[in-house]
Amino acid sequence: MNSKSLRYEIGPIRPPNEAYSLLVRFTRNCPWNKCAFCHTYKGKRFEKRPLEEIKRDIDTIRAIYDDIIETSWKLGLGGKITEDFAENILSSVGYNDCYKSVLVWAYFGGKNVFIQDANSPAMNPLVMAEAIKYLKEKLPTVERITSYARSRTIAKRLRLEDLIRLRRAGLTRLHIGLESGSNFILKYVNKGVTKEEHIEAGKKVKESGIELSEYIVLGLGGRKWWQEHAMETADTLNKIDPDFIRFRTLKVLRDMPLYEKVEKGEFIIPHEEEILIEEKMLIENLSGIRSYIKSDHILNLLEEVDGRLPEDKEKLIGIIDKYLFFDEEKRLIFRFGRRAGIYRSLDDLNDELTYFRIKKELREMESKEPGSVEKTLSLLLENYI
Repeated sequence: MNSKSLRYEIGPIRPPNEAYSLLVRFTRNCPWNKCAFCHTYKGKRFEKRPLEEIKRDIDTIRAIYDDIIETSWKLGLGGKITEDFAENILSSVGYNDCYKSVLVWAYFGGKNVFIQDANSPAMNPLVMAEAIKYLKEKLPTVERITSYARSRTIAKRLRLEDLIRLRRAGLTRLHIGLESGSNFILKYVNKGVTKEEHIEAGKKVKESGIELSEYIVLGLGGRKWWQEHAMETADTLNKIDPDFIRFRTLKVLRDMPLYEKVEKGEFIIPHEEEILIEEKMLIENLSGIRSYIKSDHILNLLEEVDGRLPEDKEKLIGIIDKYLFFDEEKRLIFRFGRRAGIYRSLDDLNDELTYFRIKKELREMESKEPGSVEKTLSLLLENYI
């Protein structure tokens, strides 16, 4: 078979910070699949892929990689993947998405792998460890291997010895969707886990020596329960002390179960500036931990809320205060610029030409159709999910 047409399975999602990682699918979909704020796997059945099937995919990835290196040698590049070489393949219709994915991974060093899908540690840990070992054997440049996981699986199904086995096999980090530390909110959004299980799982992962990345959904308490969400989540994180705390801002789409509660008026979606006040309260109540706070997703209004606790705590709070101190027009201009991909930090507002162009565009939009700016902002956010 022509290497250009070789294929292996790739799942639907991965964390933003794994953008240049190789995606290797160990499981399909999500075993819980009932969260009210998620639509990714709805209507799909969870499956654990057989070890031999996973190995065949890894073999395919290796064959594609070998073909890329061989092509580089033929072009006189000495096995190197130059920018021009990569761009030629990426812009060509003669190569499929799998081939291009391996190329991108190799171009960025071939060091990171993300195991898909939503909860691969639900596999037999012996099988998962064997698959990871085979992956490292076939792709020896790999240094970091990460995966999503559910707290309930870690707390109730896996022993500490199982996690240690996975670490020794090569698993370096687990991404867990904590979402909220409030038992009320966790039940309300049908997360299928308790605050106590989150804490038990987080501590177990840390004890195993695997890095822990906990995800928080800002806004998940709505307008009614935002304070409980902030305070209980901070308390949970203080008890876990994860390596990373990653913020995600809530966006409710029509095909999410939570949308029904919104339609009934039961759940009121907070404005993103109200979410910033919640975020500030959460950060203010983090104490005694050494976590990195990351806002590495376009759904977050302030990407630059990014730093290490405790030394950067005041800086992070100061960034939020700086934005909230702006007048209404300036805040709206930043929001639009951020959602349009123009702004990444508050200092970008200092570009006067861009500032006035956005200001002019917003005024024109509102004069033609009042309310169109907020509608456009909402549509821009939907495109990022």
